[in-house]
Amino acid sequence: MAAEVIKVYQEHLPALRLIGKRYTDQDRDAVGSFGEKWGGWIASSWFDELVNLGPLPESEGASYGMMRMEGGQFEYWIGMLFPSETEVPEGYAHADIAESDVGICWLHGSDDSGELYGIGPHNQCMDQLAELGWKLKENPWFFEKYHPQRFASPDDKGKVILDYGAYIR
Repeated sequence: MAAEVIKVYQEHLPALRLIGKRYTDQDRDAVGSFGEKWGGWIASSWFDELVNLGPLPESEGASYGMMRMEGGQFEYWIGMLFPSETEVPEGYAHADIAESDVGICWLHGSDDSGELYGIGPHNQCMDQLAELGWKLKENPWFFEKYHPQRFASPDDKGKVILDYGAYIR
């Protein structure tokens, strides 16, 4: 089964600071994902520490998986978005992200099956953005936004919504 794109829209985000932890391809688990890292975040209550910093209102208290290529290396960040001058707590890293438009797809599917993750859903969303004439920024950020209501509240078929997006020009 594949995830279904049920909504596509554009949003404008201010300059912001991603605060979290940075991972690379070497940090992937046995199945090639960062699922074990997410499990570690939940077990260690790291999101609880970040929530106290006052996340960016536009993020609606969501956690993020942010991805980009930097210096020829893939980066995967787990964290939250904050106003650009937010102080970074000890034990966390940050990346400053410029003001930009983003294109967002709502992917509807089963979290348990893995259908919301990987190159398939990424390509589905990128195809939808391209059909609307939206072009990716050079070396863009891509993101998984785990909205507290849409992702944490499965529907009657056990499916959730993952917001998947990209920085566009």
